Amino acid sequence: MRDFMGMMKQAAQLQSKMQEMQAELDMIEVEGVAGAGLVLVKLSAKGDLKHVRIDNSLMKESEKEVLEDLLIAAHADARRKAETVLAEKMKAMTGGLPLPPGLLG
Repeated sequence: MRDFMGMMKQAAQLQSKMQEMQAELDMIEVEGVAGAGLVLVKLSAKGDLKHVRIDNSLMKESEKEVLEDLLIAAHADARRKAETVLAEKMKAMTGGLPLPPGLLG
């Protein structure tokens, strides 16, 4: 019974740490760039889009498709960085123990 109570205490501590980490991830921002800096997007480490900056040279009708592609590329770049931050935070919090996918929900 002691082992069970100890496991429950550890689970509660882990849940508390997870909530703290979720709040921290909202505050961390990563930048993604594309087109040698012509397009920049900022995401929270949780992946929420926070900001988009587009160079004026792309604001031409003839550049519409290029701009669309660069926005996608910049978002993908930022998303990869956000996933890296999340993985580093999880590794630090769990001591490298693998957790099931979707645990951060």
